[in-house]
Amino acid sequence: MSTTFTMRLGEGQKTLISQYAAIHGQSMAEFVLNSALDVIEDATDIRDWKAAKEAFDKNPVTHSNAGIMREFGVQ
Repeated sequence: MSTTFTMRLGEGQKTLISQYAAIHGQSMAEFVLNSALDVIEDATDIRDWKAAKEAFDKNPVTHSNAGIMREFGVQ
């Protein structure tokens, strides 16, 4: 299911976004949607990295590639 989203832009902003999207072979709608999803993905990646870093800082155990391969019988 799709829905319509309306956004108010200044004429200069609309022109800038429209021209940039066209250069990259996208409609304005595709460009704005992809840009928003990229920002969300980046924020999610940073959140997940911070959580993993915090967990590692609490228990800084590392494993060698060779050790992991032995553990799983891959050689």
